[in-house]
Amino acid sequence: MGLDLRIRPERLALRAPFRISRGVKTHAEVVVVELARDGATGRGECAPYPRYGETVESVVAELETAARASSLDAALAALPPGAARNALDCAAWDLRARLEGRSVADLLGLPAAGPVPSAVTISLDGVDAMRDAAAAAADAPILKVKLDADDPAARLLAVAEAAPAARLIADPNESWTAALVAEMAPVLARTRVALLEQPLPAGEDAALEGIACPVPICADESLHTRADLAAVARRYQAVNVKLDKAGGLTEAAALARAARAAGLKVMVGCMVASSLAIAPALPLAAGADLVDLDGPWWLARDREGGCRFEQGVILPPQPGFWGDPIPRL
Repeated sequence: MGLDLRIRPERLALRAPFRISRGVKTHAEVVVVELARDGATGRGECAPYPRYGETVESVVAELETAARASSLDAALAALPPGAARNALDCAAWDLRARLEGRSVADLLGLPAAGPVPSAVTISLDGVDAMRDAAAAAADAPILKVKLDADDPAARLLAVAEAAPAARLIADPNESWTAALVAEMAPVLARTRVALLEQPLPAGEDAALEGIACPVPICADESLHTRADLAAVARRYQAVNVKLDKAGGLTEAAALARAARAAGLKVMVGCMVASSLAIAPALPLAAGADLVDLDGPWWLARDREGGCRFEQGVILPPQPGFWGDPIPRL
């Protein structure tokens, strides 16, 4: 019989180009799913990521195959960790919340989502442009600074000078070498960097074992699910948990718990997407050491009723938007 699953690709315009070491994007390419049962509908959204071999077309095809499964559990079990399973898993949580009249946070035994400081990303650009962007966001408590191997010190120093009160996350997106990490160590220490995120390419990060760095190093591309934790714990001091990598809220919640048990700091992160992709991560944000959920902040127009951002603080979406059903009268 299959699932009552509707699948819809969407292309969401950004308010400004988003640049990292791998390239630039002007739109967020997402896939939305709607899972219906017993008169209720749950929604989920994912952002297919080419770095992990995903495209909108491949994710749609995975979901179309999953829709033919005999049950929801069978469909989720058949999907590998990644964007497609994230969209379906989050839709399943939203559907359960609506059917049971309880919030997802309550179902998970977590506190209700509230306002939480979130990193605001400073896109990779020229030194002056990055300084101006940091000055415009200087009231945010945390700035994530996108870097590559081209004079990262000048860019990081410019951001630190323009936003002297903000804590910084330096994110080279796999573009550095071990030698560059060592070279940048004094600059990282001088510029209030709270975290250095994924400096080396995944698969080449064994060089981080025993490396001297004045700030914690965080795994992003090297960490997807709990299966990666053993290697990650030898090389990193923190992890970036993203629902699109883990394959949904179910695995992301388990991964965050396991990472803390292993003595690692936890950051909850996201891809560039709408509030429909961010809301499912909010139950994990309250217990995180750092939060980076500014994906909707980059959109020219977010979804109605979605998250709001005020001075670097993310405010939860309106009741009933996702995972928080409007109380039945």
